[in-house]
Amino acid sequence: MKALATKSAGSDVANGREAALFRLRHVGKSYRMGEIEIHALAGVDLDLFGREFVVLLGASGSGKSTLLNILGGLDRPSTGTVVYRDHDLTQADDEGLTRYRREHVGFVFQFYNLIPSLTALENVALVTEIAIQPMDPLQALEMVGLAPRKNHFPAQLSGGEQQRVAIARAIAKRPDILLCDEPTGALDYKTGKLVLEVLELVNRELGAITVVITHNAAISAMADRVIHISSGAITGIERNAARARPSELSW
Repeated sequence: MKALATKSAGSDVANGREAALFRLRHVGKSYRMGEIEIHALAGVDLDLFGREFVVLLGASGSGKSTLLNILGGLDRPSTGTVVYRDHDLTQADDEGLTRYRREHVGFVFQFYNLIPSLTALENVALVTEIAIQPMDPLQALEMVGLAPRKNHFPAQLSGGEQQRVAIARAIAKRPDILLCDEPTGALDYKTGKLVLEVLELVNRELGAITVVITHNAAISAMADRVIHISSGAITGIERNAARARPSELSW
């Protein structure tokens, strides 16, 4: 695969309409467990557009995480195509997918995966060392409101603060797409809303496509689009007339 395109300012436009940055067509994913074949995804068609905030909503086992992993280049589909800009990720070799993840994708998981022996600033700086046009690590911490805690180790931070460090680490590479897997799942109500406010800020300020998977239907109100997934298939897509602020959510 050729070198992936660098991030450009503004949205792609084709024939007067915004072009999708991601295009998934007939994407399926199957796993074999002994003699049983499990179909995690089946015939998924999906477009993702620049700067949008998308919520993938579905129960546990519906295929949300599998879809997120395919978008992030962590997994390959069994069938179908995944195109980022003009690059077919399904044809990329391992080196190409590694380069795609490093240069274009930020990940935020339910559990923070911080390195215990490094400070908050050092955890963020690890990512900037391999990025092409990284943000200053301190600037990333400032975006999530944790600059005063830069020299604290993960054990000295609350769960919400650790998640915000994880978000700072993800955005420090200035990703085109930010993929969040149940980012509030391990947090209490108040802290969860604070983390959602950070994600909303990142989406607005950096313009990264932000995809949040959750089983919490209340979070869907803050999205541009809500994609419902059940049994490995997209069962519906809704567009919100207006995005709610995280402070307006309740669950």
